[in-house]
Amino acid sequence: MIERPDRASPSGSVRSRLRRAHEALYQATGGRAGHHVPGRPPMLLLHHVGARSGTRRISGLTYMPYDGSFVVVGSNGGSSRNPGWVHNLRAFPDAEIQVGTEKVKVRAREPDDAERQRLWAEAARYHPAWGRFQQGTPRALPIVILTRRPG
Repeated sequence: MIERPDRASPSGSVRSRLRRAHEALYQATGGRAGHHVPGRPPMLLLHHVGARSGTRRISGLTYMPYDGSFVVVGSNGGSSRNPGWVHNLRAFPDAEIQVGTEKVKVRAREPDDAERQRLWAEAARYHPAWGRFQQGTPRALPIVILTRRPG
């Protein structure tokens, strides 16, 4: 098993600072920059609500298009813990995403076992880092499907 640093480690904090800078660029440009980074899968901004605090939060996430929806994986860089946004979406599944310049209201759901198996194989091919992160942690990386909702 590959050991991955948790956020408290120096390399985890560098990764966290880079992620926050990328999210800030995405927001500051209204999505005109930050959605596509050369050599990387696209990124969306997830606007969600903290499960305990009720505070509005924004997380930049790599996504995979899926039948008109968006698949995100709670890899947390291979950390031993799920990212906070997974816990938040489990508590409050209605959220909003920004995909490039478009804002979309979504509902989050986790796939059943059969759909998860199929999606995981596709997701690991689509973004190989997800597969590497899974190898580095004993937890099953959560898969979340963000489906458009009316209004």
